[in-house]
Amino acid sequence: MKSFFRFVLLALVLLLVAMFSALVAMRYAIHGGEVTVPKLVGLNPAEAERAVSGRSLSLVVERQYYSADVPAGKIMSQIPAPETRVRQGWQVRVAQSLGPQRIEIPDVFGQSERAADLNIRRRGLDVGSVSYLQIPGTDSDQVLAQSPPPNASGVLLPRISLLVATAVQPQPFVMPSFVGQPLGSVNLALLDAGFHVGSVTVAPAPADNASGNSVPPPPQPSPASIIVSQNPAAGQKVSAGGTIGFEVR
Repeated sequence: MKSFFRFVLLALVLLLVAMFSALVAMRYAIHGGEVTVPKLVGLNPAEAERAVSGRSLSLVVERQYYSADVPAGKIMSQIPAPETRVRQGWQVRVAQSLGPQRIEIPDVFGQSERAADLNIRRRGLDVGSVSYLQIPGTDSDQVLAQSPPPNASGVLLPRISLLVATAVQPQPFVMPSFVGQPLGSVNLALLDAGFHVGSVTVAPAPADNASGNSVPPPPQPSPASIIVSQNPAAGQKVSAGGTIGFEVR
């Protein structure tokens, strides 16, 4: 009996040792490859690169901002924050200071998108987002607004976003079927709706092989001619002012 209890006790001790070893191995697997993020704010990118590479981390200069408080070239913010525990190989993203704003924001209102782009970039600025707006009566490819506005001060980003006019697209229509209708009435209806009648051809008459008689040439189309086909076909989308062709008999 004593030997049985000894065997049970030994088995429990071995089980506890195995569980403890598994916990230690799991903790090492989870935390063994972790490092502490160093403080990078106030360093220049070269110094920050050396600081993170020594801990098997990588550096990404994600943005640049104007700052009246942080000297140009210095890092002004970072993610993750200093002393954060991360896995090796993690990216540390930083924002770099451009120093105080010294570049005047140009006025590109009324310029074409390309001219505005050149005007902005030659001053060392970047073009931010470009949005487009359809406004009837406004020239296409014309800058309607900009952000920040001309001569703005206290600008945070060296970037100008633009709102550009684009051509108003004609309203699409679904082509109805004109087959079986007289050409004259269809022509008037299309002209009233702002469309144009294009080529009108006469469908050839079927050959009369039984009699052996020659087929006379087709007559010229007239307002009384009946439409047998159309282009574009019924159901297709067309724009206002488009041209429609017909085949008649």
